[in-house]
Amino acid sequence: MYLLVAGLLLLALGGSWIFVYPQSRRLYRSYEGLTLDGLRLVRLAPPMLLLLERIRISQRFPGFFFKVQRAVQKIGGNRRSGETTLLFLAELLTYGYLCLIFGCLMTLLNNGAAGLLIGGLLAVLVPVALINDLHRKVQRREQAVLLELPELLNKIVLLVGAGSTVQQAIKRCLERKREQAGHPLYRELLQMQKEWEGGDSFQQAMEGFSKRCGIQEVSAFTTAVLLNYRRGGEDFALALRDLSHSLWEKRKAVGKTLGEQASSKLVFPMVLLFMAVLILVGAPAFMIMNL
Repeated sequence: MYLLVAGLLLLALGGSWIFVYPQSRRLYRSYEGLTLDGLRLVRLAPPMLLLLERIRISQRFPGFFFKVQRAVQKIGGNRRSGETTLLFLAELLTYGYLCLIFGCLMTLLNNGAAGLLIGGLLAVLVPVALINDLHRKVQRREQAVLLELPELLNKIVLLVGAGSTVQQAIKRCLERKREQAGHPLYRELLQMQKEWEGGDSFQQAMEGFSKRCGIQEVSAFTTAVLLNYRRGGEDFALALRDLSHSLWEKRKAVGKTLGEQASSKLVFPMVLLFMAVLILVGAPAFMIMNL
């Protein structure tokens, strides 16, 4: 019975994939140029892209879709974020599809129902794990921004106090941090610099920077800058110093949280080491008692 179900399911899954793949790849060839940290099955995703488009996932499940899209925007940027979100969801379905095929093959090889159960379980757990991994990446990005923002703000305060404009201060900070161009905060600041040098006003560039970061503390920073940067001098520096104090407190809280997470991760290795030492010390004693 299980062999028949596994065989029919494998035939249906494999046959539909072979039938749909050539046509869907022609339709979604432009998606192969999209990049996002963690995407590995881009070439296998076209059938699932077609499925997602047919079921209109953004309309049927708007809350879920836009929540994932927001996370994708923070990781990969706003450029073609809708298509990148569809590609990410298609990859999730592709992993589930491959897990089902793996389960069918296990059932056919082992002549038992365990393969189908394992394949079905993996088809659910793997996509859920990938979504959780995406949100963890967003959380790590926000923590990296919060850890670096107070230092950037202090440098801007010093440069503005020395007579530089806000734009010049940000530019100098970016020039000194070119080796950290991959850092999420400096990556967004470089994008902001390109926007105001490309013709956008400083206010528009700052607002775009705040939206891309999507962090409350960055919004407070941009608001303080936009409200006070025309004044310059001591008034502007004083406003930023007040904000800097609260940001340093936030940085301390983030550092404390990261330290607690690191210490909790060490508990399991320490338990293993304790068990190993206990065995090494206790084994000779038991051997002597048995003699």
